[in-house]
Amino acid sequence: MNYNKFIDHTLLKPEATKEDIIKLCNEAMEYDFASVCINPRYVSLCASLLKDSDVNVCTVIGFPLGATSEASKVAEAKEALLDGADEIDMVISIGDLKDGNDDAVYEEIKALKEVCHDKVLKVILETCLLTDEEKVRACLLAVKAKADFVKTSTGFSKGGATVSDVRLMKQTVGDKAQVKASGGIRDKETFLAMIEAGATRIGASAGVKIMED
Repeated sequence: MNYNKFIDHTLLKPEATKEDIIKLCNEAMEYDFASVCINPRYVSLCASLLKDSDVNVCTVIGFPLGATSEASKVAEAKEALLDGADEIDMVISIGDLKDGNDDAVYEEIKALKEVCHDKVLKVILETCLLTDEEKVRACLLAVKAKADFVKTSTGFSKGGATVSDVRLMKQTVGDKAQVKASGGIRDKETFLAMIEAGATRIGASAGVKIMED
């Protein structure tokens, strides 16, 4: 199994420098990871650096809180795609989901998918802030909006991916979407456990360590 192609090689820290991003891209090409996942301001740089590789450029939208407006998320995604992004990881409006305002959550995901067209859209739920019932609802809304993935976490809240959440999300979406586990996956054992639970993509800043293990 090509475990390298499960990994979105991730660097989202606000203090990341251009030099850090270049290093990230070089590592991604060396290990032939699925993508690099970076903040939107670095999309054009990564697209340039990775243009002759099969490593995708993934970026985050409405990150990390999901509390910006639908219009701002759409505008942010459009700019990222113009800059060369291949994959968009958007944070849902967590407050709307918890308020039971499912229509707003659905419409926002749908609007982002319409912007993405044939590009990959991953929907970040921030599972550590949700009940199991809310996780299921969010997954079903993402599937209804034709998102490609549901994703556990931003890595910037009070918890990251858990095996039980990945399993619940996979059971909910079935073959209608894939699952990305992200947040706190720093070793081979955790990496393999997430895959066993149903994840087909792993967001990790420790991708090189995992592959060396």
